[in-house]
Parts: sequence; structure tokens; C-alpha cells
Amino acid sequence: MKRQYPLPLRTFDTPTLTLPVPVLTRKAKGQHDAAEPDFAKAFEIEDLCKLMRRRYDEQQVEEVYSAYKVAEEGHVGQARVSGEPYILHPIAVARIVFEMNMDHRSVMAALLHDVVEDTSISLDQIKAQFGEDVAVIVDGLSKLTHLKFKSKAEAQAANFQKMLLAMVDDIRVILIKLADRIHNMRTLGAMPDHKRRRIARETLEVYAPIANRLGIYKMKNELEDLGFKSLYPARHRVLMEAVKKRNKDRHELVRKFEILALAKLEDKGIEAKVHGREKHLYSLYQKMRNKRSAFEDVFDMFAVRVIVKSEDDCYRALGVMHHVHNPLPKQVKDYIAIPKSNGYQSLHTVLFSPAAVPIEVQIRTEEMNTFAETGVAAHWMYKEGQSNSAQQRAHQWLANLVDMQQTSADTLEFYENVKVDLFPYEIFVFSPMGDIYRLPQGATAVDFAYAVHSDIGSRCHMAKIDRKLAPLSALLESGQTVEIICSDDQRPNAYWLNFVVTPKARNSIRNFLKNQGTDKIIGFGQQLVGRGLKRYETTIDKIDQSSIDALLKQMNLPDLDTLYYEVGLGNHIPSMVATWLVNEGDRTVEIDQRMKMPLSADPGPLVVEGGEDAIISLAKCCMPIPGDNIHGMITAGKGVLVHRADCQNVSRQRRRSREWVAVVWGADLKGTFKTSMQVEINDVPGALAKVANVMSEMDTNIEDIRFERSSENITTLTFRLAVADRNNLGRLIKRVRSLKATIRARRA
Repeated sequence: MKRQYPLPLRTFDTPTLTLPVPVLTRKAKGQHDAAEPDFAKAFEIEDLCKLMRRRYDEQQVEEVYSAYKVAEEGHVGQARVSGEPYILHPIAVARIVFEMNMDHRSVMAALLHDVVEDTSISLDQIKAQFGEDVAVIVDGLSKLTHLKFKSKAEAQAANFQKMLLAMVDDIRVILIKLADRIHNMRTLGAMPDHKRRRIARETLEVYAPIANRLGIYKMKNELEDLGFKSLYPARHRVLMEAVKKRNKDRHELVRKFEILALAKLEDKGIEAKVHGREKHLYSLYQKMRNKRSAFEDVFDMFAVRVIVKSEDDCYRALGVMHHVHNPLPKQVKDYIAIPKSNGYQSLHTVLFSPAAVPIEVQIRTEEMNTFAETGVAAHWMYKEGQSNSAQQRAHQWLANLVDMQQTSADTLEFYENVKVDLFPYEIFVFSPMGDIYRLPQGATAVDFAYAVHSDIGSRCHMAKIDRKLAPLSALLESGQTVEIICSDDQRPNAYWLNFVVTPKARNSIRNFLKNQGTDKIIGFGQQLVGRGLKRYETTIDKIDQSSIDALLKQMNLPDLDTLYYEVGLGNHIPSMVATWLVNEGDRTVEIDQRMKMPLSADPGPLVVEGGEDAIISLAKCCMPIPGDNIHGMITAGKGVLVHRADCQNVSRQRRRSREWVAVVWGADLKGTFKTSMQVEINDVPGALAKVANVMSEMDTNIEDIRFERSSENITTLTFRLAVADRNNLGRLIKRVRSLKATIRARRA
């Protein structure tokens, strides 16, 4: 016997139907009157069931409805911040998932995605009633509520890692999560301002890039626009008004171009559809911000899309478009021959119209257009069948995530590495054999070497770019051919960490340094514990073995060397370890005892021998360079973090004296060190070129530059530089100050 729905489907097709519509009043957070009749809720599920019958069979619809009933029962009495019944949220998410052309089990998981986390229903119950397939997806979407974390950031990172690793087993986890985020963003207005901004920022930094990485541009665009509206409401409003005013003049121009283009294509026997579209607001905002352009200087706000039958027609249509209007130089991009990393394919060109307005034209097939809208969601095969290019790229990315997770020190580092990996701007370079490698913008020859193979990266000695020898730190550009020359004597260098950008390269180098520096870390940890014990006028040899064994057992460590290793990495504070050993676990006397004990001779400062090694790294907040007065702070997972003595973090945390150690620069330092320099110049022609020329003459590498117009005639330039030491930087600042256009130059 089939389950009866709460309202017959035919009822909703009857125009004379009248239902009492309840008025939903605002309840206390998380509460809703379970007894209150809610016909709106019934209508939502009936509407979804009606849609599902277009694609699913009756048995599948029945299974989805069973999942709805479990979700409804679990969420009974719960309400969203807006006051509406909570069950409306999973129904809305399920509808988005259905519209992504996913299978019925995905819709079931969407309906159940919050029940394990927010209700008394267990994962075992989900598995028993709906099968392991649905349970695995729901588990991947559930947060780690049963674990305690040191901070919100660590909890966020751990939940994010859990979700992504679940995605490796089943791509539907992240697709449903994106649908969940879409509905949350659509209804974000009920949230307090601080939560709305936090969620919007996370959406722009993480979830929109994930949608982009999977090629789901329709979802990516909506997430970006909703995030933009919530994070920068004033900018969104001003930009929207400006676009509306300009569109009055541009719509007619685009319409005329569509008619002309379609006529020319028909003359050449090419069957095509031509339609114009506006670029979404966040894309315009990003373009204005990245290029520091005023709104009046942004011309390509409209794009014309040409949809043809075959790949061959794409190239023929490109020729026709170039006969309609002249193309702009260097603006033709062939993403068909060389697809983007997410599988996106299309031909792009920019034409100069008679009205002196550039028009972007995108040419693609129907299949390419479908993929551009829904990405991997449109092509994913769950259990059987041959994989296509979209699947292969998705699998490759998922495999990279596993490698990234295994080589990351902790969940926070994994979270940050994924955010870097999602960075949307990319270049493509070629191996000598013609293989294509995609890398993030700013990648170097070492990044390329690790992308080819970890062993090649570890042994890379020299690089050839377009058959010419180049430094390993040279920035790569699209279209270049890169050859890596390896040496069996070469090993990863700590200096490489100053310029590599890919997570794979950075993690591989760090892991090598950590493994190579194990003895050094143990020795340093032993030194720190010894320093702590000297405050009590004792040594480790005088500590009773039972106290040591008790501490190792409590910390779940196998031996004393492992304890030293953990202390050397900064994962445990040495003074706390010493206090525990001396007082046999009685921490209540730690402060009093430490204050009373005399301080014995210090074992001496730690020597900084390079930019970064197994136990030492340079703080990014103040970027110390040789010649600076420095202090070292023991930092969890990073060993000793070296700060400048005048760094704000030093003065702010000076009271935490037990975490500071004495450090000095080594005598034979090699390589360069990152620092920043701020220059204010008069805004006159050639001023920036003169500043850059001075830096070039002094063999100073400019790694980054930012512009800020502080007044009508004054521009502030902030350079990120690689210098040898403080003297090198001082000479550079003195030279820049001598320029006529310079108003002020100083270290930032």
C-alpha cells in the first residue's frame, strides 16, 4: 500500500482551492509551535514531489518522501532565526539539488542533511532506514559537534577538512553543501550583522571558489553576488545603480550586434543561437578593484554568447565574428584546445564595436554551455559508466586534496592550503615533451618541478625556461616551456619557502626539513626543558623516573625523545613540562614556585641560520631581516617564530615571558629575506619607473607592489622586496629618497 501524501497533488491544480494561510509569528530562536497547522510546509513538499515525478519513478519519489517525513519529525518544534519552520530549509536545499539534475538519493540526503547534527536521530538510524549510500553523504555533511576545539577557527577547519575528505569518497557531499550554502545565502537577511558578514566572507573565500573549481558557474556567480551584497551592501547598492543607468544605453547596442552576428553566421551556413548577457556584479567589482579602475573605465559589462552545433563550428564562428568587427589584440583565448582546470571550454574574443565599446564574445557548443552552467554536477556518474574529462579533472583535484591533507601539519594548515589551491587565477606551462601543467599565478620553476613529481621537485638543481637558464625562483608565465635539471646531490632548501606558492611544494619542503631536522628539534627541545628545570635548580637526571613515566603516560607519548621533539616544535610549553616534573603533576603551585626559584645561567641564544628551517621561521607580521634586533617566541606547530624587537606582537605578548627565547642572527647567512617598503611619490609621469629602476640597479627583486592614491597628486606605493640584510635595505631607501618625485620612503 502506497503512502498517502498530506494533500493530494491534484488539489494544487484546482483554481477554486482555498486554504487557510497561517500567519507565522516570530518565535524565540530554535522554537516553533509544533501544533500550529502549517499548510505552507505541506505545499512545499507537494510542489517538490510534483517536480520529481518528471524525472524519477514512483518508487524513488516514495523514498524521497519517506526521507522528508523523518526530517519533518526530527525538526519538529525547531525554527530558523527568521521564525519560519526549520523543515522549510532542507526542503529548499532538496529542490536546489533536484534542479542540479542529481539522483534521488542526493535529494534524500539533502532533506536529511541536518538531522544527525541538530536532532536526536542517529546516523545508524539513517543507515538502517535509507541505506549506506545516503548515510555516508549525511555523515560527510554533519559537523563534528561531539569534539572540543581550542578555538572557533580550529573547529571550522576541522569540519571543513571532514567535509572535503568525505567529498573524496562521494562528490555529492560538496554538491549538496553548495546547495545548502546557496539557500542560507538567499535567506541571510535574518542574521545579525556580524554573523552575516562572517558567513558572506567565508562564502566568497571558500564556497564560491569551490563551485568555480568544479565548473558550476551558475552557482558560483550567485554565491558571489549574494556574498558581495551581504559583505559590502553599500558598494553593492552603488554599483547596481550605476549598472542600471549605463544599461539603458548598452542594451540597444548589444541587440543590434546579436542581429548582425546571427545574420553573418547564417550566411556562412553555421546554425547558431546568439544572445547577450550582463556580467554579474561581483565580477565587475573584482575587475574594478584588481585593476584599480573607475566604473567609467569598465567597458566590457556585456558579453554575447554564441552557441553552435560542433567544435569545428566554434572555430568557423570565431572567424565570422572577426569579420563582423575588429578584434582587440591579445584578447583571443582558446579554452577549447586548452580547457581551464575545472574543465570549462569556450572560445573568447573581444570585438571593438562601431560605438567604440568593446564587446566580449564567447563561442561554445551546447554541451560546453551545459557544463559551463552546472559543471561536474551535470556529468557525474555515481556507480558505473565511463568517466569524462570533467570527472577526470574532479578526481585529480580530489586526489590532490588527499595529498594536501596528508602533508599538512594540522587542520588549520590544511584549511589555508585549500584556500590557496582554490585561488582562481592560473597560468599554463609546457614540459619539453609538450605536456600541459596548470599552476597558480605567481608559480615558480620549483612549483612546476613538484607539480611534475615530488622526486623531481626534491632534486631540482637548475631550470630552463624557453631553453634559457633561469633561476629556480623565476616567475612563470602562460605559454612558457619549462625544463627541470635534476641532481642526485640536491636536496630541498629552506630558502625555497620564500618563493614557492603551491601547497604541494610548500608542504613537501617543510616535511623534508622537519624529517631532516629531527635530531636538531630533539636537541632544541631538550635545551628548552633543561632551561625550565634550571629555574628549579635541577636537571632531568635528578627527576625521578616515575614522574617522567607519569608525564609521558598522561601526554600519550612513547619516550622522552618524543617529548623533547614536541617541545622543540612548540606544541608544549617547556616551563609547564618542567613544573609538572618538579611538582609531580601538581599544577596549582606552578606560579608561586616559579616566582620563588632563582634563575640560573641561561644556556645561550638560539642561532638563526636562514629564512626558515625545522624549528625556526620568520614572522610575517614584521618580516625581520638580518641586522634587526630580534626575539623568538615558541609557537605551537612552528617551533620558534622570530619577530623584530619593535614588533607590536612582541610588546603585546611580553608578559608571556615563558614562551620567549633569546635568538641571534648567524654569521654566515645566505640568500635573501622578505621585507616591505612604503614610498610616497608625486603622481607625475615616469615616477614609478624611476623607483623601480633604482631597485633594479641595486639587484633588489620586487615580489609584489600595491598602489593607493592618498590624495589627488600623491600615490603611496607599498613594495614587497627580497633583500640581503638591513644595510641593503637602508641603502635602497636612501637611494629612493634622493629621487625628485619621492616625498617619503620608509620601511613598512
